[in-house]
Amino acid sequence: MTRKINHSLLDNAKSRKSDEFYTLYPDIQRELVHYESHFHDKIIFCNCDDPRKSNFFRYFADNFHRLKIKKIICSCWQNSQLNLFNHNQNNHGFYLEYTGQENINHALINFQGDGDFRSDEVINLLKKSDIVVTNPPFSLFREYLSQLINHKKKFLIISNINAITYKEVFTLIQENKIWLGINFGRGISGFVVPDNYELYGTETKINHSGQKIISPNNCLWLTNLDNSKRHEFIALTKKYYGNETNYQFYDNFPAVNTDKTENIPIDYPGVIGVPISFLHKFNPQQFEIIGFRKGNDGKDLSINGKYTYFRILIKHKKIPH
Repeated sequence: MTRKINHSLLDNAKSRKSDEFYTLYPDIQRELVHYESHFHDKIIFCNCDDPRKSNFFRYFADNFHRLKIKKIICSCWQNSQLNLFNHNQNNHGFYLEYTGQENINHALINFQGDGDFRSDEVINLLKKSDIVVTNPPFSLFREYLSQLINHKKKFLIISNINAITYKEVFTLIQENKIWLGINFGRGISGFVVPDNYELYGTETKINHSGQKIISPNNCLWLTNLDNSKRHEFIALTKKYYGNETNYQFYDNFPAVNTDKTENIPIDYPGVIGVPISFLHKFNPQQFEIIGFRKGNDGKDLSINGKYTYFRILIKHKKIPH
């Protein structure tokens, strides 16, 4: 008799394995310094973190009293490393509530279930928290962000740059409900990966502790916590009038194209197409976002019949004089 294999279970385990990217302490420190006032007297929830090895927990524990944090909650999904042979592995997740004095190893509490961020047990912890700060599983990012929005939580999380091209994520950015953090791309130096992760390419290394590090350079911080950068005006020097030949119009939308944010014309009153990297400098007081990627015909924006890479359509809120 042929044995049936649950492919969905194996696929899920494979996806989870690809989500094992652990954020480096210096990267956390470099970003979170811009939000310190937000953490005062707040319950911080790291709901994808093993407190015994999470650098997010370590950062908040190191700065617990200085930042006047009320409590840190860390919850961890028990990675059961599912395969066809390990039937006896403990599948319980666990969590920690830290108020500045607990011994981590003695204070861990087992969940009844596996500690998945979507489980009722973890959601109950989410409900009593104020701010979520973590590196969530990229393969479940849509679902993860939706949960935070539905529960009206403040958050600071890491995502792949491609996440901002998701319709539901871009809509939130357009509505000024979420925005990019301070560091972006190479501003996030790398991630620790499991020992069995195969290193390849030039952006990989093994650090002095023997940990494997990858630097994909394609990640960003996403948040709804205010920061100083989103209030900085982009300094623009290019002009459209007198230089019209430098700006091409799209075939399927009345807007001019720019390949770099620095080339946005300071004097153009209409719609301008800019690369997605613009969002790292986006100031909602300076520009409004009109749309993303598609022209009036519902197809991708094109110039002379050729599709451009993803473009964001923006417009000056006020033409400087």
